[in-house]
Amino acid sequence: MKKKWVHIIIISVVFLYLFLPLAATFLYSIAKEWHNTILPVSYTFSAYENLYTDPRFLQAVGRTLLISGITLVLSVVTMATATFVVFMYLPKMERVLQALVMIPFAVPGVVAAVGLIKVYSSGPIILSGTIWILIGAYYVLVLPYMYQGIRNNLRTIDAKRLMEAAEVLGASKIKGFAFVIMPNMVTGILLSALLSFSILIGEFVLANFLIGGYYETIQVYLMRRLNENGHLASSIVITYFLTVAAISWMMLRLGRRFGKTEEIKEKIS
Repeated sequence: MKKKWVHIIIISVVFLYLFLPLAATFLYSIAKEWHNTILPVSYTFSAYENLYTDPRFLQAVGRTLLISGITLVLSVVTMATATFVVFMYLPKMERVLQALVMIPFAVPGVVAAVGLIKVYSSGPIILSGTIWILIGAYYVLVLPYMYQGIRNNLRTIDAKRLMEAAEVLGASKIKGFAFVIMPNMVTGILLSALLSFSILIGEFVLANFLIGGYYETIQVYLMRRLNENGHLASSIVITYFLTVAAISWMMLRLGRRFGKTEEIKEKIS
């Protein structure tokens, strides 16, 4: 009983530590007068009204979701396939692949952005100033998170035994991967994609350096308007947080629903 209360107290303290800055940001975003008091004297939602009626903000959100979505789709398709092939048939190459995908951790964002601009500002492939250079940079950025999540998921579901069972029952390698392995990988892929999405939607350095002046994303928009109005900047932060929370909730619900479906199928079979 004492341990239970200790756990409750620790969780409560952690929750307050994480929640209080967000609550203070929200109060500041709706505060009309707040000088020498603990709580605002008066409130207004004019900052949110100005934000949601600003076409630049709506375009920045759409652009961020578009780039992040394209990056995640490409990352899931390529990394799920590559990780599965290496895990199943080329185990000696696993350390090489792991070393390659960990390289982004060692390269600072500024260095990576300057290098990409220098390489792709002239022929034969000119990508500087386009969304494709940012998508490529984002793709490399999330490689470690996608790889680790998918690799751990393959180990959890015991992919080798599942694949062997599918082949014994007459399935080819492609069908076994598509209809046996992939359905069991959905939960792990969703969690990896969720982590990657939270990183991409908050990334500023690459977006600002590579296409900041051509294709304004949410973080670039936030930084440009930060010095204009503190209340407006706070409302952007709250909206950004709620957007990430809503997408995270939907992805987690989707993962749980799919997991329950797979459990029902296994019980029936």
